[in-house]
Amino acid sequence: MADRGDDALIARRVMELVLRHQRKGQRTGGCARTPCPDCRDAHLTRVTRYVEAGEPVRFVLPAFPGKSPNTAKVLGTLPDMAERLALGFLAGLTARIRAVYAPGAEVLICSDGRVFSDAVGIPDAHITGYQREMQRLIDALPEPSGIGLFNLEDVPEFAGLGHDRMRELLAERYAEPLDSLRERVRAGEEVALYRAMTRFLFEDADTPGRAGSRAALQRDARNRAYTVMQRSKAWGDLLAERFPGAVRLSIHPQPCGAEKLGIHLVDTPDNWLTPWHSVALDTGGGRYVLVKRSEAEERGAEPVLVDGRPSHYAQPAPVTAARPVGAAAPAPAASAA
Repeated sequence: MADRGDDALIARRVMELVLRHQRKGQRTGGCARTPCPDCRDAHLTRVTRYVEAGEPVRFVLPAFPGKSPNTAKVLGTLPDMAERLALGFLAGLTARIRAVYAPGAEVLICSDGRVFSDAVGIPDAHITGYQREMQRLIDALPEPSGIGLFNLEDVPEFAGLGHDRMRELLAERYAEPLDSLRERVRAGEEVALYRAMTRFLFEDADTPGRAGSRAALQRDARNRAYTVMQRSKAWGDLLAERFPGAVRLSIHPQPCGAEKLGIHLVDTPDNWLTPWHSVALDTGGGRYVLVKRSEAEERGAEPVLVDGRPSHYAQPAPVTAARPVGAAAPAPAASAA
């Protein structure tokens, strides 16, 4: 049996595998090294407990809520290549962990779309369809993938309730009062998250068919950002209660040494961009990057169908001018004297 020293070494290796994909915050200072020892040590005790018990390391990831309602950003309402790539990354990560720690790891995706769908403008029917397709994609991953899916409907005391009542009950039991949240943001807490959330909500609502001025849209986005943050934190507190030993991952950048660890799922030039606010762009050579749909189209990329449904975009190959049949090849350039 491995001794405690071996357990500590294995736990550090597991954390360093995760930290290779860290989505860091934009604040100055901290995270000066990669992997960052402060970020590693903030979660090391939890990982070590799993290793000492010989159990799979459990990670909880609140993410994959549902596709943005703005078709300038996404291809449709269902998961596509962007989600496939993210799930493939997570399955690959659990496989790499399994290579250094035989029991491996589990990543429980805690889909938060139902939590705030009314505040982000996504119909509940679209959330249901998105979750069903996510489960299908997870089931299709090679075993053992270590990937699971958990939704608000999977909380026993919420089962069978209407969607609005689920959200009300979540807020009643776990949510911080909105006035308190507003005061904290005004005092300088979680400002980066508030601004990012406002930007996402504004972009999602800024569609060609929108009503009202952009100024009114911005005010509405600011108000809704507080509701999304409130419910997201309530969901996080519920998950912490239900999965108390799990390591908490986040798709948002996190400050150095935070209790949540930000993680990239797919390459993206934007530190806040996610698969459900973008499309996958095949840039050639099997490399994908996340961009907004409008950007992919501006680049001249073409949509690709998979199973008869739009899946992603592909960057066209550079065009080489063809020489007319029978024409002589161009003469080589003269060398310099």
